[in-house]
Amino acid sequence: MTKNIPNELLPWIEAKKKHRLSQKHIQMAKELGLNPKGFGKLDNHKQERWKAPLPQFIEDLYYKRFNKEAPDQVYSFEQLSEMKSQKKTEKKKKKALNLSQSVISHGI
Repeated sequence: MTKNIPNELLPWIEAKKKHRLSQKHIQMAKELGLNPKGFGKLDNHKQERWKAPLPQFIEDLYYKRFNKEAPDQVYSFEQLSEMKSQKKTEKKKKKALNLSQSVISHGI
């Protein structure tokens, strides 16, 4: 499963398993800019009953920030990895095209 996943997504995968979060909650946390390593501090509602469970906490923060219940489209880790690689190849093609146009225009 993790063959095609970039290393930057691995902490999110571990946090998803450890804290039993859905893909929707992981994507919401990423959009909010939360750090997956800090989820342990946020998710101890069993010891501290005044704290909301982590999924509910993420949903509340997301609603306050974006005024909607959930993201429009929820992507899996594989889809995120694929989109990132496509974006990277498009960027390389655009850079190569700009470089070749600059070489032609300068007459080198």
